[in-house]
Amino acid sequence: MIQLQKNDTGIYRQRIRIDGHEVFADVKADVGGEDTAPDPHGLLDSSLAACTAITLTMFARRRGMPLDSINIDIERDDSKEKAGEYNLAMKIEFVGTLTDEQKQQLASIVEKCPIHKLLSHGTFNITTTTA
Repeated sequence: MIQLQKNDTGIYRQRIRIDGHEVFADVKADVGGEDTAPDPHGLLDSSLAACTAITLTMFARRRGMPLDSINIDIERDDSKEKAGEYNLAMKIEFVGTLTDEQKQQLASIVEKCPIHKLLSHGTFNITTTTA
C-alpha cells in the first residue's frame, strides 16, 4: 500500500510511505515549490530506470554474466503531455567485462521490464473515492 501525507515542512512537500519505506516528493521552485525532493514526474521516470536495472541485473545473474552494475540516464520530453504524449529517452550503460553478445542479450531484455511494459503498452484505470 502507498500512503501519502503532507510533510510537516515545505509548501508542497509530501511524505510517501511505500510498504514500510519512506520517500518524498516536492515541486521545483519555478512552480512554487522548494525543490527539496523529486517531483512526481521524476518519481515516475525513476521507476522505469530502477525496474529496468533490476530486471537486467536479475537476467545477468541467472545467466552468470559478469555484469557489475548498470547506469541509466533518462531524458524526458513532456512538451506534449497535455495532449497525452509523454516521451522518455533511456540510455543504458552496462558496466562489467561483458562480451558484445552478452550486451546484445541484455539489450533485448529491456522491454521485458514490467514498468517498461506498463508504460509502453498498458492501459491505466484509476478509481478515485473521497473520504
